[in-house]
Amino acid sequence: MTDEANWTARVEAFWATFDDSDPAGMLAKMRALVDQRAPGDARALAEWGGVHDALGLEEEAVEPYRRALATGLDAVEEHQVTLQLASTLRNLGQHEQAIALLEGLDAPELGGAPAAFLALALHSAGRADEALEVALTALAPHLPLYNRAVLAYAAELTDQD
Repeated sequence: MTDEANWTARVEAFWATFDDSDPAGMLAKMRALVDQRAPGDARALAEWGGVHDALGLEEEAVEPYRRALATGLDAVEEHQVTLQLASTLRNLGQHEQAIALLEGLDAPELGGAPAAFLALALHSAGRADEALEVALTALAPHLPLYNRAVLAYAAELTDQD
C-alpha cells in the first residue's frame, strides 16, 4: 500500500469512528493525521476543516477549507470541499456567499446534494420560492408520474411575468 493510500485509509477509519461527543479527542486524532502530511497539503487542510465542521466549529472550518481549495484538490475533492464550505457559510449566516458557491458547482458525482444545499441556502437567505423551485426541480426527474407538472409548478414559483 502506498503512503498516500495508507494515509487515506487512516482518514477513512477516523471518520468511521468519529464521535462528536469527544471534541478534544477528535481534534487531537485528526491533528495527528494532518501532521503526517506536508505543511499546506490540500487534502490535510480539507480534513482539518472537515473535523471542525463536523464538531460544530464552523468558524474554524472556513479558513482550512478556503486554503485547501486555493492549494488545489482533484475535481471530486474540490467539489466536496466546495459543498462543505458553502454549507458552513450558510450555517454562519453568510448566505449569499454560500449561494454563489453552490450555483457555480457542477458536480454530477454528488448527485442531488448541491441542489439540496442550494435550496437550504436560498431558504436561509429568505428566498423561499427560489429554494422550493430548486428542490422541486431536483426532485422532478425521480418522479415516475407528474414530473412535468412538478417542473411547471416549480417554474411558476419564480416566474416574474
